[in-house]
Amino acid sequence: MKRTFFRVILGVCISSPLVVSAQNNLNGQPLNVPTSSVPFLNFTPDARSGALGDAGVALGDPDANSVFWNPSKLVFAKESKGLALSYTPWLRNLIGDMYYTYLSGYSKVGRNTAISGSLLYFDLGTVDFTTANGVAAGTFNSREYAITASVSQRLSETFSLAASVKYLNSNLAAGSSNPGLKPGSTAAAEISAYYHDEARDNATGKGVGWAFGGMISNLGGRLNYGGTQSYFIPTNLRLGTCLTLFADQYNKFNFVLDANKLMVPTPNYQTINGTSVNVNANKNYFDSIFGSFADAPGGFSEELKEITLSTGIEYWYNDQFAARVGYFNESNEKGGRKYVTTGIGLRLQQRFGVDFSYLIPVKQGSPLADTFRISLVFNFAKGTGIGGDDEALNDEN
Repeated sequence: MKRTFFRVILGVCISSPLVVSAQNNLNGQPLNVPTSSVPFLNFTPDARSGALGDAGVALGDPDANSVFWNPSKLVFAKESKGLALSYTPWLRNLIGDMYYTYLSGYSKVGRNTAISGSLLYFDLGTVDFTTANGVAAGTFNSREYAITASVSQRLSETFSLAASVKYLNSNLAAGSSNPGLKPGSTAAAEISAYYHDEARDNATGKGVGWAFGGMISNLGGRLNYGGTQSYFIPTNLRLGTCLTLFADQYNKFNFVLDANKLMVPTPNYQTINGTSVNVNANKNYFDSIFGSFADAPGGFSEELKEITLSTGIEYWYNDQFAARVGYFNESNEKGGRKYVTTGIGLRLQQRFGVDFSYLIPVKQGSPLADTFRISLVFNFAKGTGIGGDDEALNDEN
């Protein structure tokens, strides 16, 4: 019986450059776009960063969503406990029943340590199966999820590190009438770092703050769906910075910039015995991940094109109301995603918050058009403070 997975393939491919890798350029040459399975692991889950062009690795005022962007920031959170819930309908102009949701939380353990966890769930909607003759042969709800646990540790008044472990599961059609398919699953690890400082006048509130963040996410094995081929997961390097301008006691601006590099092999097609072969497809794990910075057939200039840039500006009034705008840019030769983002945020007595973001593609006809995100943020206890005294480094480790 012939099975059609059109909706699954469409949903996964359009959400990342995967679909481009199967195409050729105008000269008939394959496009060298790095690809991976389970691209949902790198989807922006929350509305705050979603309104800032998908930037967040060094963004200040950390909350529970930092589990995704950079959990090492959580030791500097103002509150000792937090929870966040986000929801995003995905490709809603093409497929009406796809969405992903993100639940995350953290708790400080003393002044210098925080533990956190998250669940990212991606529902790809209902897949319709048919026979070779077009006769209906049942349906299946495709779904993927990832569970993450993190430990963050402050090493000084301005610097912290975090380590995370993750379990991910991708069930595209296992359990359907096709006995050859099974869920793909694997474990992964993540490491992140964060540095921040500020110079501010206590009387006027004026000053400047600066931060730097970095994270390597999804360092793990390949996925196998029951066949002979295994697929890379989207290991990603994210580096970023944030500049904060304090206009006075009530008004401040955050300027953020993130750079992302997918650490998977770049396709490199060569003709061997009359057949076009991707010579980077069967590299071992370490050669694939760490060699991804120098494996593009076009050399260093092509490697630079594989870096996506996210930038945004966030305005806060009295830490209660926020307005945001951002921009995401990807090379036309590596997927061509380009879009403007915007959004707002509201905080009520620092205990409850809501954020909303909206995505506006630069090009008409983009499947990402009209994407919106909404996030709820909850804070349960006043924090022990990020500290300014030496005692903080030795208290309650």
